[in-house]
Amino acid sequence: MNDSATSAALRPRKRLSRQERAAGARQAIFEAASKVVGKHGYADASINRITEAAGIAQGTFYLYFGSRQELFDELLPHVGHHMLHFIRDRVTGAKDVYDLEERGFRAFFEYLKDNPGFFRILNEAEVASPTAYRKHFKLLTDHYVDSLRRALQSGEIRHFDQEELETIAYMFMAARSYLYLRYVKDKARARSLPEKVIGTYMKMVRDGLK
Repeated sequence: MNDSATSAALRPRKRLSRQERAAGARQAIFEAASKVVGKHGYADASINRITEAAGIAQGTFYLYFGSRQELFDELLPHVGHHMLHFIRDRVTGAKDVYDLEERGFRAFFEYLKDNPGFFRILNEAEVASPTAYRKHFKLLTDHYVDSLRRALQSGEIRHFDQEELETIAYMFMAARSYLYLRYVKDKARARSLPEKVIGTYMKMVRDGLK
């Protein structure tokens, strides 16, 4: 080991602040809850299961959430933010609204491939946590409409007005969900959306937005 490596090894580790520890614990709970709900559903996602998956004591859970329902009311928006960051990284540098939509479309299915429990978290939230369900769709819709508004302002979208953008956003989001159900979910060999399906979707987008 050289001198710099020895020095680094001997240097005391920086202690995390209380705020940093709290953020880390909350993140661990969210990650555990995502896995547990994604596998077992909300009804069977007990605090015991979640804290075991997070590697924390049940008492620690109550330092950050007053109840299981309080966690559920934050879970889907939290996961939704994670998904949007994942997609945003993959659409950076898109040359126009069509390139942006195709990259985002592909990224959505890539995210679901890596996080198969997301769809269960999303669908069951409509009953298990309507609050989280509404927050999630507002988050996605606002993000989508902002993107479409920029395309409208730049002249890439010409035959729609601003009041129609939310409708377009919901149509595109619905297409993603139903194409996932038809071509990916519960398919033993189809972990990815077929290229032919992507091509058909993008043909509709290009012809529809012109």
